[in-house]
Amino acid sequence: MASDAPSRIRVLVVDDEPLAREKIREMVKRDAEVEIVGECASGAEAVAAVRETRPDLLLLDVQMPELGGFEVLQALDGEHPPAVIFVTAYDQYAVRAFEVHALDYLLKPFDRERFEAAMGHAKAHLRGQGRGGGDSNGADRPFDRRILDLLEELKAEKRYAERLVVKDAGRVFFLETAEIEWVEAEGNYINVHTQKKSHLLRETISGLEAQLDPRKFVRIHRSAIVNIGSVRELQPWTHGEYHVILRNGTSLTLSRNYRENLRNVLGNGL
Repeated sequence: MASDAPSRIRVLVVDDEPLAREKIREMVKRDAEVEIVGECASGAEAVAAVRETRPDLLLLDVQMPELGGFEVLQALDGEHPPAVIFVTAYDQYAVRAFEVHALDYLLKPFDRERFEAAMGHAKAHLRGQGRGGGDSNGADRPFDRRILDLLEELKAEKRYAERLVVKDAGRVFFLETAEIEWVEAEGNYINVHTQKKSHLLRETISGLEAQLDPRKFVRIHRSAIVNIGSVRELQPWTHGEYHVILRNGTSLTLSRNYRENLRNVLGNGL
């Protein structure tokens, strides 16, 4: 006799961070309606795994080396890809996520309540409960309304880093972001300058920029971020550029391409 119980939703988890995959695995393991059919640490692995396992749902990181989340979906274009919930530390991709019809957008760090809400939305969608009849999860709301609602939610959720993990000579310690005076890019690394010392971290300057509070830290050049509280003065230079003089005497360049960033914080006086 056939069972009336609905089949479990088959989920593929894609994230290049092992701890992020472990967190999702822990949140899912007590859900009898969900089954994780695989985990991938790269976009290339994800494309192959989708074709092999045919999951119902992708929990997909946006930024990964070589092949990011959007590129994964492009690679699967025309193959009827699974439903998608994006999982990322970056809120600037939200509109694009909905352009590719993502069901939800989980902004790291998220808690169990937010994760379960996203999964509930996915379950309703996948089982047809969100189609045509006024779904309370919002699956039938107009496209632009869903984007606006999500962006408002992201503004409320966004929590900027208060400290960074630093590895130095075999030690691991925390650096308070309030101590940072300025940051410079050095290839695939960043040099984080404090009043006492500089620390070389394996991170991109764009990656760190997304973690820092934009009301306190401003990108002034493609290779520099500055703590507004460390700025002593601005000196006009040439071609719309400025010298940014810090309290410790360091002189940095404000590129005209990044003037708007500083104007947004300081006002129209610049």
